[in-house]
Amino acid sequence: MSAVRAPSVTLSFVAMSLALCGAAPRARAQQHAVQPGEVHGFVRAADTGAPLAGAAVMVVGSGHVVITHGDGHFHIRISASGTQTLRVERLGYRSVSLSVVPRMGSEALAIELEPSAVDLPGLVVTGSLSERGAAEALHPVNVLAGDDLQRRLRETLAGTLASEPGVTATSMGPATAHPVIRGLSGDRVLVLEDGVRVGDVSNSGADHATATDGASARRVEVVRGPAALLYGSNALGGVVNVIRDEIPLDPVHHLHGTATLQGRTVNQGMQASVSGVTPLAERVPLKLELSGRTAGDLATPVGDLANTGMDAWSAGVGSSLVADWGAAGAAFRYHSNDYGIPGGFVGGHEEGVRVEMERASTKGRLNLERPVGPFRSLDVDAVYTWYRHTELEAPGIIGTFFKRQAASAEAVARHGRGSTPSNGAAGLRASWERHDFAGSLSTADTRTGALAAFLVEEIEFGPLRVEAGARYDWAWVDPLRKDPSSSIGDIRTRTFHAASGSLGALLRLSDAVAVGGSLARAFRVPDVGELFSEGPHLAAYIFEVGNPDLGTEVGTGLDAFVRVARPGVRAELTGFHNRLSGYIYPRETGDTSRVGLPVFQFTGEDAVLTGFEGHAEVDVLRGLVLEATASYVRGTLSDTDQPLPLMPPLQGRIGVEFARPAWFVRGEAELARRQDRLGEFETATDGYAVYQASAGVRRTVAGRLNSLTLTFENAGNRIYRNHLSRVKEIMPEAGRGLTVTYRVVY
Repeated sequence: MSAVRAPSVTLSFVAMSLALCGAAPRARAQQHAVQPGEVHGFVRAADTGAPLAGAAVMVVGSGHVVITHGDGHFHIRISASGTQTLRVERLGYRSVSLSVVPRMGSEALAIELEPSAVDLPGLVVTGSLSERGAAEALHPVNVLAGDDLQRRLRETLAGTLASEPGVTATSMGPATAHPVIRGLSGDRVLVLEDGVRVGDVSNSGADHATATDGASARRVEVVRGPAALLYGSNALGGVVNVIRDEIPLDPVHHLHGTATLQGRTVNQGMQASVSGVTPLAERVPLKLELSGRTAGDLATPVGDLANTGMDAWSAGVGSSLVADWGAAGAAFRYHSNDYGIPGGFVGGHEEGVRVEMERASTKGRLNLERPVGPFRSLDVDAVYTWYRHTELEAPGIIGTFFKRQAASAEAVARHGRGSTPSNGAAGLRASWERHDFAGSLSTADTRTGALAAFLVEEIEFGPLRVEAGARYDWAWVDPLRKDPSSSIGDIRTRTFHAASGSLGALLRLSDAVAVGGSLARAFRVPDVGELFSEGPHLAAYIFEVGNPDLGTEVGTGLDAFVRVARPGVRAELTGFHNRLSGYIYPRETGDTSRVGLPVFQFTGEDAVLTGFEGHAEVDVLRGLVLEATASYVRGTLSDTDQPLPLMPPLQGRIGVEFARPAWFVRGEAELARRQDRLGEFETATDGYAVYQASAGVRRTVAGRLNSLTLTFENAGNRIYRNHLSRVKEIMPEAGRGLTVTYRVVY
């Protein structure tokens, strides 16, 4: 299929971005009096005294964050009781933390940031009881934010994250990439938006795209390893959290936000996004987002990968009422994606399949920051998601159809404060889902539900911090069409329940060095497709056969790490061992169906995954930074000692960068070894080295932070294949291309 024509709305995004940026007034401290419960100040460069626009100012442990205006000024909501910690971050500068005590009529804070090519990673919220620096996290965490996020931005969330240690991507074409963490993907990696599950069907097929991306995100966080206590079952591999702040929880005095425009030559792609927060009233902020992406067929060194174009767009709106007691608000988001699956597979259409998907979600949040009994705060979230997915064969015939409705509610109460040695949270979660199927896939329509309760406690003993937690989940899967004599087995209602738990510790050996580890038990309920699927799934070019007798998948994971974090040096090395009981995977039987498709049947076997990941970044000469990452996982079926299929090879990156606060230049190599440790019916892939170069500038113009980045990818036009790609048999990965990204913070 020819390249997808750019939608007319794309140019509208550019006009809207420029209009919003131009409409944003230059912030002046004297224009707005400090309200009760707020502090304000200015952020400047320590070396020049110039104001720093686009710096993130956060109240540690509260979730409140604001962005500095053109003159470096900010207002932020803060608890009126006790000393609070403020953290300030901006790319190109060393982050700082300071203690503040809010007082009425207090003077503006003067905060200076020192230039630094290597900064310690910022605050993280995913997998943690409260916001804390990534260097203090009890789990290995990756963070992408600001210009760094925009530099890595690709068509999919998985593509954006694929350069992070321990993270790879599996795909069936560029639009369908899924994140893989430590060799686990699909339903074992939870993808969240602002801590809430996305609610698509990306976990049930290699051809199903994830219904979210990083285009308008403020940051993306990845927790590697089991993280089931706070987010529920299924997080055996890890959690990806796209943080958008869809429901703004802080009052604003000016319109502010970001706008991004990106173009890629390798697929004639164009992406644009704009997001902003503006005051509707003194304590009523309004958040608006709009983003779109179009791309044509992917160009490889040996020709175009046909039918891989995409048109996607999303829009969101959210607002809240901010009061002395906290905040309450709601948000709505719509996401649509029309993309292609390439042909050429056994049993597949020569011209491929088109997929149309759309998702709409409504969220509500209550953030209560006054004590409730023994708890210092209470957060209540509710969400309803509607999702539809249609796979179209030529000429427009519906091959497979999915519809999913999901509703969930969660309440989390927290106790303890930053100045006390103990901290903890207790929570309840309830969810309901309805799955409908049509077309050629004969899976029974099914209802599912779950209830869960958890408790997590954290205690500090001087340099030692210990975290322990427990969770209990109960789930049911109810097919609307029961059939005890089905060809795949007894299709019946199933119930599952299991306890999860974790114990972790972090020991700070010095100001710069810490060691830690965790032992966790998590479990996963088999999804509807794994239990009841029966029929051809033509977009994936397989004939799926479920197994109604599958049990729960239980994982026991052990992590150990050493971490170095000091000015000019950041490094972490982690080893892990994950034992999975009843690991569920589609096993190729070697047979073909009556329509010529290879037959895959879901089965559960014990498996072990062992490996490591590491990252090091060193400023060797006042802005000359050397960086290296590496990761490896070895997956084995315990009973047969056979390799697990689709395991990534040993791989990593080596980079050198020269950076100043206003500009940078960088060269890097992506490396992978040959993968010849193969599961059944797999083929080996050769090792490779792929080179790319990038450069960028950052300037404050008219009080707004502007950045422009150019990335030259696969500079040698190398022919190489990703072992996790389903299309590697017919085409290699992307060829030489230039990506240009422009971003403005207003």
